[in-house]
Amino acid sequence: MSFSNPRQTFVKPMIPFSGTILGGLVPGEMLLIQGTLPSDADSFQVDLTCGSSARPRADVAFHFNPRVKKGVVVCNTLLKELWGPEEIHKVRPLKPGAAFELVILVQSDAYKVALNGAHLVQYKHRVELQRVDTLLIQGKVQVQAIAVLPKQNTDSSSEAQTLKPTESNSTLCSKGNLNVPFRAEILKGLSPGRSITIRGRTTANAQYLVLDLLVGASSSIALHLNPRLKRRHFVRNSFLFDSWGPEERHLQDFPFSPAQYFEMIVQCDPGQFRVAVNGTHQFEYKHRVQDLSRITALDLSGDITLEEVCLL
Repeated sequence: MSFSNPRQTFVKPMIPFSGTILGGLVPGEMLLIQGTLPSDADSFQVDLTCGSSARPRADVAFHFNPRVKKGVVVCNTLLKELWGPEEIHKVRPLKPGAAFELVILVQSDAYKVALNGAHLVQYKHRVELQRVDTLLIQGKVQVQAIAVLPKQNTDSSSEAQTLKPTESNSTLCSKGNLNVPFRAEILKGLSPGRSITIRGRTTANAQYLVLDLLVGASSSIALHLNPRLKRRHFVRNSFLFDSWGPEERHLQDFPFSPAQYFEMIVQCDPGQFRVAVNGTHQFEYKHRVQDLSRITALDLSGDITLEEVCLL
């Protein structure tokens, strides 16, 4: 992800790091952290806190703690120097010695975390967002850059939008220069015979884009589509019961390139999704969520300018 027009940056900060987030955080903003794990890394943490007091310790609104060797991410909140119930996610997303890009998307009700372009965890707010004003990073990690990225414009946001009827009244669309990340509700959920069309353009230095079809108000993802342009991998997966399933990535020809217009269509069939890009069929993906009506939202993010999202 590019650092286009960040409202605040920190370059090569010393760890442990403590920095004030000027103006706090608002829904639609993102924290972008680019770093590298040392070869002996076992754990590090990113904390969004309410001030920087050490004694008494400042409240921690969001504690994000990858424990690399154990293959888990622990999330929690500290209030009045007492930890709440832990949320433990069994994932193995980080490798010692490897570079990474961590994105924390701020939403009105939750923090949504992605690693290297793939959704990782979602954590519902336990502390009012307006209290958060400090970022802390500690542990065995090297950080090259941190950026606070504002919402791209004032007339759209990462909050859920409703796709609007077109003249035919059978197609629901959002058109124009749409904000990325983009979220839209799928009223009454998906059903066989419906399709989703996304039109846009990858950026000049594009690395990835992500389409997630979400299950209700949970963190579950029925379909995760993640084209990775540098490696030319088109990753497909589902995030259910707080863990990723078996990944699918086989593809004969990778259909995306930087600085290129694209049209991606996701067709919902009774037993599977069928995906086409620029008029060419790419693959099928069998449903891992059988009750399609539970799929009630979609998220789009990544290195793209988004022109149109339609649900037929």
